[in-house]
Amino acid sequence: MTDTPTAPADGRGLRDRIAAELERTRARTTLLTEAVDDGELMRQHSPLMSPLVWDLAHVGNQEELWLVRDVGGREPVRCDIDELYDAFKQPRRDRPALPLLPPAEARAYLATVRDKVYDLLDRIAFDNRRLVADGFAFGMIVQHEQQHDETMLATHQLRSGPAALHAPPPPEPATRAAGEVLVPAGPFVMGTDTDPWALDNERPAHRVDLPAYLIDAAPVTNGAYREFIADGGYDEPRWWSGPGWRHRQEAGLSAPMHWRRDGDGWAYRRFGRWTAVRDDEPVVHVCFHEAQAYAAWAGRRLPTEAEWEKAARWDPATGRSRRYPWGDDEPTAAHANLGQRHLWPAPVGAYPAGASPLGVHQLVGDVWEWTSTTFRGYPGFAAFPYREYSEVFFGAEYQVLRGGSFGTDRAACRGTFRNWDYPVRRQIFSGFRCARDADAEQAHP
Repeated sequence: MTDTPTAPADGRGLRDRIAAELERTRARTTLLTEAVDDGELMRQHSPLMSPLVWDLAHVGNQEELWLVRDVGGREPVRCDIDELYDAFKQPRRDRPALPLLPPAEARAYLATVRDKVYDLLDRIAFDNRRLVADGFAFGMIVQHEQQHDETMLATHQLRSGPAALHAPPPPEPATRAAGEVLVPAGPFVMGTDTDPWALDNERPAHRVDLPAYLIDAAPVTNGAYREFIADGGYDEPRWWSGPGWRHRQEAGLSAPMHWRRDGDGWAYRRFGRWTAVRDDEPVVHVCFHEAQAYAAWAGRRLPTEAEWEKAARWDPATGRSRRYPWGDDEPTAAHANLGQRHLWPAPVGAYPAGASPLGVHQLVGDVWEWTSTTFRGYPGFAAFPYREYSEVFFGAEYQVLRGGSFGTDRAACRGTFRNWDYPVRRQIFSGFRCARDADAEQAHP
């Protein structure tokens, strides 16, 4: 079995890389929490989300727990707040009532923790202990904070007032990305054994043999989704699963979240500002049930998680699974719409350099993509470094999403990265693409 090779980093180069990632990540956290005043930081803008100030102190608390105390063996900075910022003990809806650290105190706490982490980073030996080998614990903390940064970005989207967030528009289409791509039958290596910062649910690498199938060359666009709406897709039970139709009725769904009628068309609220829906952008803020209903209406289905990953990683020329669709190199601005560089999805065809060898576009960035797979461990899964990261979420309750969104940082996505959420969630930056089985003539030309 072959997996994408990842060169180990050690010594000064690894320390410098970790320090740069910690600094870059904290700069994003600072931007997201300084964009509003203290009152907005303390307020809960949706029962689905924490107050922004909770996320702020939570990332510092996790950094203290894992790096200062566990890896470093140092004295606690603030053990009195551990329970306040335990995500399992404190449901999101209850967090506004907690005695949370006010913004100034939370920022001072983060700075103190970070100073201790930098001191630790100068002294630690990156030996064979699993938690520190290749800087894993530091990488885990970088990814954790970036994931909360994306959550905070979603909170800004839910706020009633404009967010003081600005970014240039994404690039215009540079190539045509339409239709379907045939993925030939055969095995590929799914998951990873070698990526040093991969999380437990991405492991171990294992062989998966798939029949031939077709997958959309690009995510489903607003224009295509508007046709579903115009054709009465939200009013026709036959396109929806039983749970999906019940949710559609109970929640009163009639269009993607943040859409409203605008004359003969639609408008979309982006971070407090209304703009016309652009037809060639990937649709965003749809739940799994909406994606599944659209796929049924279109005569297709959602891809399985394995189908998504093969389309994203498998190289037919070598038979190897790449780290990203374009290869093993880290994402650049030419490859994908990532890292809050732009504040909405790019139109399809905007990133030809990021296409997979088979010609599938925008698999990484723009929108998280719903799959038909529920969240489970891979064969041979072993929880590390704690069950609460992945294992406690395994089961039929959660659907897997793949690929990352415009709000996902490059440190928190790769071809093996797995996201998951309830099928009713749509405050996340979620979209989808469709797939279908290949017929005999297509599978064996």
